[in-house]
Amino acid sequence: MENWLIRKIEKKDNAAVAQLIRAVFDELNIPKVGTAYEDPYLDLMYEEYNKPKSVYYVVEHEGKIKGVAGIAPLENEAPSICELQKMYFLPETRGKGIGSEMMAICLQSAREFGFKKCYLETMPFMHAAQKLYKKSGFEYIDAPMGCTGHTSCPVWMLQDL
Repeated sequence: MENWLIRKIEKKDNAAVAQLIRAVFDELNIPKVGTAYEDPYLDLMYEEYNKPKSVYYVVEHEGKIKGVAGIAPLENEAPSICELQKMYFLPETRGKGIGSEMMAICLQSAREFGFKKCYLETMPFMHAAQKLYKKSGFEYIDAPMGCTGHTSCPVWMLQDL
């Protein structure tokens, strides 16, 4: 990961983070309705994750944000359950082990916050992402948890921390 930096989001990153997420949605043809694309705070990620038991990370390379992911409490669920949220990487970032590193940092943060389980939602065609999630200890579950509002994400996974 030479010249790659994983750090917490800063307010100045908001526009670049929103642009990255939207670019990945467009690239992968992910539905925009019922997904993170519609989240009202997509342009205010620093503010959204500047809350208790929440953190959002960016991957920076040569001054540009190339990937993102975060941890936050899972809405409308037990306080011991968090959600891995909005994990997206630009094409030039994939396949370099950066996703594994980001995952490890996110899950360590979740443990430090005192969470006992971590939930995520993804799309069925995102095979590389699911492979990373399984490698990181996530297992498939049969139904969604919490209240994410992401009705177009039909793959649900959970991990004991």
